[in-house]
Amino acid sequence: MANISSNPLPGLVITITGEDLDLRGNGIARWQNWVIVVPSLLPGEVARVQLQQRKRSHWIGRRTESLLAASDARKPPCILASDCGGCTLQHLEDASQAAWKQRQLEKALLRLGSISHATDALLTSDASCLGYRNRALLPLHRDVEGRLRMGYYRRGSHRIVNLNHCPVLDPRLDELLKPIKQDLQDSGWPADSDLQNGPALRHLGLRLGSRTDDILITLVSSTNALNGLREMAQSWCRRWPQVRGVTLNLQPKRSNRVLGEDTQLLCGSAQIEETFCGISLMLGTTTFFQVNTLQAEAAVNRLCEWLKQRAGITSVIDAYCGIGTIALPLASQGHSVLGLELHRESVDQARLNAARNHLENVDFKAGDVKSLLAEALPHHKALVVDPPRKGLDSEVVDQILSSPPAWFAYLSCDPATLSRDLKQLAGPEGPYAVEALHPVDFFPQTTHLECLALLRLAK
Repeated sequence: MANISSNPLPGLVITITGEDLDLRGNGIARWQNWVIVVPSLLPGEVARVQLQQRKRSHWIGRRTESLLAASDARKPPCILASDCGGCTLQHLEDASQAAWKQRQLEKALLRLGSISHATDALLTSDASCLGYRNRALLPLHRDVEGRLRMGYYRRGSHRIVNLNHCPVLDPRLDELLKPIKQDLQDSGWPADSDLQNGPALRHLGLRLGSRTDDILITLVSSTNALNGLREMAQSWCRRWPQVRGVTLNLQPKRSNRVLGEDTQLLCGSAQIEETFCGISLMLGTTTFFQVNTLQAEAAVNRLCEWLKQRAGITSVIDAYCGIGTIALPLASQGHSVLGLELHRESVDQARLNAARNHLENVDFKAGDVKSLLAEALPHHKALVVDPPRKGLDSEVVDQILSSPPAWFAYLSCDPATLSRDLKQLAGPEGPYAVEALHPVDFFPQTTHLECLALLRLAK
């Protein structure tokens, strides 16, 4: 508790030094027993801050003056970085971003998982920390004066930060933003991502095959009653030969879900090709695929290498397999692989991708992963899981504990849920020992971090 002398009022200006960052990229400092949270404040930065709002255990502050810059601060590569909610760490040098992420992972593993194993350096590839995104879904809105706004939302709001360029987007997609935006402006079509004023365009979607240069353009709309829609799509295919197709995705529901279930082909092909870990994949409008192709390849290649070095592994389960981005590379190196996935559409696509690559030693099953895993575990020596952000269901963890395979790999997109699950699987009471922890930076310029945990059965 703060003492009486340190119970400040809003508006008070204080001098603080940044100590750390929170998971939203805000700076954290301490002042007279209070935690002060300040947007954009970096560790080591000395600043004057005005207190604005008291929360239960901390204050939100606004920096009014920087007295001493952090040694690893930099000018953000994007002029909209201070407003746009797409990136939160552009003002921090790339090496310092990587170091901070590694420390956050180690702290989460120790605090939440009782795992004290040292993490390896971030898995890297030749990828740049800018221009890495192979996909964009940009909200659209036309104001009362008829001007089209396109961009990511301002932090903590649904107000669009208008943009014509995005430095984290692959340059092959970035160069299309301005001309497509101009065409949508000239079309006169209503645009409103939140559907506050009736049927309208909602988002512009762009998807790139990083290895093939193929591009798929998608318009997300609540309606297909858009005059000249197909003519516009055909003009894009003629104008840019790399655009293999244009689709219309219908999402009439006012919800946070961006893409709807109905996708209509307007021009060209509904899918583009991507090459991933030597495997040819077909990607459509709604296909889930990692947005950082090269970093995802680094993680999957490391996993394949690890399993290849383990003697006697002939059969592998890939749980939450999606379209086969892990199962197919494993099958290509000789393993017999069973992929498990809830979404039928992804399983259908995975089977098509297997046939496309002439891989007969891989099978895919659609259904509840919990139920499918219970049946499959006793017959396989290795398990790979790539669950959603919420991590593994408690029932899945119990199934693994009741029939633990000799080798277990966990690709996580949230250090907190990874730490929670590893506490049971590889903590003091768990049957597994950690062989390696590989953090992977799929999202430079943000606080997000993936981790590949490699475990062996020890008990």
